[in-house]
Amino acid sequence: MAIETSVGMSPVEAFALVGALGVGAQWVAWRFHLPAIVLMLAAGLLVGPVSGILDPARDIGPLVQPLISLAVAVILFEGGLTLDLHRLGDARQGVKRLVVIGAPLGWFLSTSALHWGAGLGWEASAVFGGIMVVTGPTVIAPLLRQAKLQRRPASLLQWEAIVNDPVGALAAVLAFEFVLVGRAAESFGAAVGQLLIGVLVAGVIGFAAGAGIAVAFRRAYVPEYMKVPVLFAVLLVAFAVPDLVLHESGLLAVTVMGLVIANADLPSFVELRRFKEHATILLVSGVFILLASSLDFASLGTLNWRAGLFIVLVVMVARPLTVLISLIGTDLPKRERALLALTGPRGVVLVAVAGLFGERLAAAGVDDGAVIGPLAFVLVLATVVLHGFTFAPLARALGLATTGNPGVLLVGGSRFTTALGAALKKEDIPVLVAEPNHARLVRPRSEGLPVFYGDVLGEAAEANLEVLTYRTVIAATENDAYNTLVATDLGPEFGRENVWQIARAKADGVRHALPSQLGGRAFGGSLSFEDIEKRFIDGWRIRVTRLTEEFTFDDWRKKRPDAVLLGRITDSGGFERFTRGDGELLFPTRADAEIDKMPEERRATAREELSQRRTEARKEAARARLGKGMRLISIVAPDKKEEAVGSSAELEPKPHGELPS
Repeated sequence: MAIETSVGMSPVEAFALVGALGVGAQWVAWRFHLPAIVLMLAAGLLVGPVSGILDPARDIGPLVQPLISLAVAVILFEGGLTLDLHRLGDARQGVKRLVVIGAPLGWFLSTSALHWGAGLGWEASAVFGGIMVVTGPTVIAPLLRQAKLQRRPASLLQWEAIVNDPVGALAAVLAFEFVLVGRAAESFGAAVGQLLIGVLVAGVIGFAAGAGIAVAFRRAYVPEYMKVPVLFAVLLVAFAVPDLVLHESGLLAVTVMGLVIANADLPSFVELRRFKEHATILLVSGVFILLASSLDFASLGTLNWRAGLFIVLVVMVARPLTVLISLIGTDLPKRERALLALTGPRGVVLVAVAGLFGERLAAAGVDDGAVIGPLAFVLVLATVVLHGFTFAPLARALGLATTGNPGVLLVGGSRFTTALGAALKKEDIPVLVAEPNHARLVRPRSEGLPVFYGDVLGEAAEANLEVLTYRTVIAATENDAYNTLVATDLGPEFGRENVWQIARAKADGVRHALPSQLGGRAFGGSLSFEDIEKRFIDGWRIRVTRLTEEFTFDDWRKKRPDAVLLGRITDSGGFERFTRGDGELLFPTRADAEIDKMPEERRATAREELSQRRTEARKEAARARLGKGMRLISIVAPDKKEEAVGSSAELEPKPHGELPS
């Protein structure tokens, strides 16, 4: 029961609370690997119906519904903006079937489950059934990362969610408009005619808005700094104008607008994509908190055993039949079909759109409209919890999950990357060497390393690489600019802390310094490609060293004072880089030498900063990370006399000879 409160919050306070709860729940979910939607639901219920702290109708007033409508429009625009049809790859056939056949079939089966299972009337069932076509891209992505699913089934699930996101909303819009127009029109023919006119107007406006944006951006009619504001302003217009002809048809217009822009191949599409990602995170969080806090426990109390029957029908009948029938005649293996058939989590978009249309239907006199919101919450909660706990074990049982340690993607086919890849492979860490120059793949191929011929940033790489297999990217080509481009572009996808780059040749000069948002984390100390290549030509090599009680890190450092420590292999089998801060603590003499190479005006500041970092506590912390059983990976000078492996507790791959050109 909610706590009675006599004084509500101001609108500003309410917005601040909604933002803090929504974004905070998503951060906590990321930090502890939990489903974000469950945390947002719990937070909204806690501050809403449980405690009564937030009541959107009381604290925000009549702005709640327009804000939710606008947020849903931006979310659907984001769905359309994600539909770049050129990126489907080998999942194209399956995705096409799941959309062309699966969406209508799923709409029909979901509508039937709602009518016969939950007991809703046909009008409410048709509208909610359309929304249920959406499988939730915001929920699918964390499941794929957690299960490390193979590329093709992962692409199928991801692209089905992306494509059906706007498709399901459009189905709901059409059904909703048909219900409203049918109730207001004098005849069935008049209702159909009014509906077709509204849909046509919305489609034309959406297409014109998207095409206009594409032309204006491509021909530089809009400066770079105004592209995102112009895009957002046009989005608002495209959403508002069609509503003058047919209520809620603006949702169709913004989805078409996003689809047109996504396939226009705009040079500035990256900035637009970042805008929609950031806006969507904020709006999805806000909408979900608002809807959850507006939920009335009395409406949940109206649900009975038929709600449970409805969920069982959706999970065990509607979803499997939709997938299996849609994929008849395709070349997909049975295991992949089974995984797709048993995976159908619903997400925030379903709750947002269902809550919006449920209230619209209730206001229009459809009695069952008030039940749609609670049913949507129950369905989302049940499917997220179910698939959150069963998806990874199911993928492993079907043999569709990548197993083993987190992998390393090496960009560049040099002596260094070949030697490092061979060392990591011996330690059972998956490795892939990507190189656009075919001749430079001879060396890694001769070592038995998996290779990818092509640009790691190209469409071929996106379509063919098992990206989820790799957690770390090391950009180590001879081209500093290309390394920076790779690290900058792949940073958002892999996480900037997992994208590393060897030092640039002129990185120390003030004139050549780059802003912190460009490039990757430092790797290999201060050695540039030329420095590393020269060492390997002179006989240096990669060595793996296991630390023991008898052979500690200090022992290793005394024995290898000139070694370049690259990283360490963790107990879980992952490869972690050795940071510059660790190096300055554990190699103080070398750190002083590096400062001596700096321009004179920077030495004093650098020495002061280094002195602050040289505290005993930090030294002990760095040594603690290199305790017993730790395996170090380093570049070492050639031994004058090869020692037995057992005597020094050092394990190293055989030196790599220079191959003929």
